[in-house]
Amino acid sequence: MTEEEFFDINGNTISLDCQSHSEFCKEFTVSVPKLSLRKVMNYTCAVWLTAYAVFFATDNTNVLSAAIIVTLVGMMLHLHFVKIDHESMLIIGSLGIQISASYASGRESTSFIEMSKVKDIVINEAIYMQRVIYYLCILLKEPSDPDGVSAVVPLFQSSKPRLNCLEEVYKSCQDMLGQS
Repeated sequence: MTEEEFFDINGNTISLDCQSHSEFCKEFTVSVPKLSLRKVMNYTCAVWLTAYAVFFATDNTNVLSAAIIVTLVGMMLHLHFVKIDHESMLIIGSLGIQISASYASGRESTSFIEMSKVKDIVINEAIYMQRVIYYLCILLKEPSDPDGVSAVVPLFQSSKPRLNCLEEVYKSCQDMLGQS
């Protein structure tokens, strides 16, 4: 089990945990830092101060109630649908690849791709916010054309690791694909 510190495309610290369960089974987990209490407090204070300013200008108490409700509902939705604590990929030699994400609220999302549908795992590049970034993706076989690609499944979409982290996962994945 190795755990190293890497960075995402924005320069924030992330960690990659590589576990080898057996010769034919490896798991890669990319973890991002927990939600910052300072950030939450800053956003909450900004919304509530704006609401108080509007309240003093209009003498409407509904503004304060709406600000509190919007802040609380927004935080709950963010934790349940947006903020991911860690993403993982479990690759099992001849069986397939399981992709999962764990959200800050405790919710988990998991999908499985059969190895017979996997054409290759590659590092691709994209233009994102006026920058070139790299991402790991699974190429799925076209059922009618064995040389074609039917779909591209991006991995670690939320954590967005930099190239050096992706290369480590890529090399291990290629070793696993070569064995199956």
